[in-house]
Amino acid sequence: MSQGETHEVENQPPPIAEDNAYAADPALREALRREGGQAGEAKVEAFGAIAAGELREVGRQANENPPTPRIFDPYGHRIDEVEFHPAYHRSMAIAVEHGLHAHTWTAAERGAQVVRSALTYIHNQYEAGTMCPITMTHACVPALRHQPDVAEAWLPKILTDEYDPRCAPAGQKNGLTIGMGMTEKQGGSDVRANTTRAEPVSGGGPGREYELVGHKWFFSAPMCDAHLVLAQSGGGLSCFLVPKWRPDDSRNQVHIQRLKNKLGDRSNASSEVEFRGALGWMIGEEGRGVPTILDMVAQTRLDCMLGSAALVRQATLQAVHHSRHRRAFGKRLVEQPLMQAVLADLILEVEGAVALAMRVARAFDEAARGDEGGKNFARIATPIGKYWICKRAPVAVNEAQECLGGNGYVEDFILPRLYRQAPLNSIWEGSGNVQCLDVLRAMRRHPEAVDALRAELGAQRGKSADFDAHVDRLGRELSREDGAEPRARRTTEDLALALQASILLGGARPDIGEAFCRARLRPERGLAFGASGDELLAADLLERAPAR
Repeated sequence: MSQGETHEVENQPPPIAEDNAYAADPALREALRREGGQAGEAKVEAFGAIAAGELREVGRQANENPPTPRIFDPYGHRIDEVEFHPAYHRSMAIAVEHGLHAHTWTAAERGAQVVRSALTYIHNQYEAGTMCPITMTHACVPALRHQPDVAEAWLPKILTDEYDPRCAPAGQKNGLTIGMGMTEKQGGSDVRANTTRAEPVSGGGPGREYELVGHKWFFSAPMCDAHLVLAQSGGGLSCFLVPKWRPDDSRNQVHIQRLKNKLGDRSNASSEVEFRGALGWMIGEEGRGVPTILDMVAQTRLDCMLGSAALVRQATLQAVHHSRHRRAFGKRLVEQPLMQAVLADLILEVEGAVALAMRVARAFDEAARGDEGGKNFARIATPIGKYWICKRAPVAVNEAQECLGGNGYVEDFILPRLYRQAPLNSIWEGSGNVQCLDVLRAMRRHPEAVDALRAELGAQRGKSADFDAHVDRLGRELSREDGAEPRARRTTEDLALALQASILLGGARPDIGEAFCRARLRPERGLAFGASGDELLAADLLERAPAR
């Protein structure tokens, strides 16, 4: 040590080295193959290298330089624009160039949605904010297809692999992004309380022009080229495509009031807007706005699952890496039995989350190809997975922060960003209660969905005593006819755990499925990570998060 220096830096981990986010993730590799995405594996692996390298860095920069509203130009004219750091635009370009917004709809092979879901899962680990407009652009396609003439005009530039960040009329751009505006001040999740009015310009009806007057309390990604919104027309609550520019290349009357000052999701812009005679086109049948836009919502809920699973994976990776290099009380942290139990339990959380999200992705793919079994399974598994995976993310990320101690709370590291991001997906596209009520609704209205769920679980009977006992208890619960709503959260939790266990038991590593059952399905299980009192295949599980 030279004179004047106070200490040497030691017992701190080196920067994490991860060459490829796909190659280093056995849980994702197994899920991609198990759910039918083998045809796109090379595409996902290529993206994994970019994500672990360039995307990691532009994600950091984009979150350190959040968007700025530009409501007026220097001369006082309204322009209602949002200015972004170049890193944000580069993150968007990476996503679009690799088809995260379109692969489901443009790839011919089976498993396209599974492949796209794997790409989405990887992207979210390094930059989650840009996934908001990417998710909505991807999800708008089935909703727009309710109105073929509008879809024909817009989809070619929505599905292109070129990102065009310019604020310009759609006809002048090479690629388009789509946002969403559903909720209003007085309604929130109760969108039927919306007061925004839509008046026909001439005649009215599906595909025709309307002028909208009202507001949106959450208008996601206001820089997008158009938004799907809900408004009250003469025949009830209807869906409209509202572009940023009118056909005469004048700015549409969508006025940004302010950008939301959000807890997380810093790289992305969310806003409040007013419609002052904004021009829009009715999508689908008049008065059927909710069913129309729910086709979009279903897709975004899948992305909520993928996004939350991704945050837990990245946080767990950071915890394992730190623990492999940090020494305390005479041993590396990873050699301490209690820390091993916590890390192994976090890895099990990742295993269950990615397994369920990717299984739902396969169901979406099957449903799109006319498979009734896939449609029925997706109908009930989507709110189950959205509820549980998103609910677990903040707790898991916080546990990973504890593994790093003070470093996990300091903005120089990625964990504070992950922690701020973690609650978002449990709120967006319907909070926990909404998801649980959707599960009950699916059970009441679609008994075939319950049959699909029972068949999924029944296929793994006999592989684990803990699993069999849990499914038996669940069967008795589902047979009860009294007081379902107060118990809906517990029922949904038990369904989610049963599904995760079932998928893992039927996967390439049934021993991991058995460890999951021991840690999650026993009635006496501990509530905190690492509290199961079981070794949980700790050494094997730690190799599943190969952070070096």
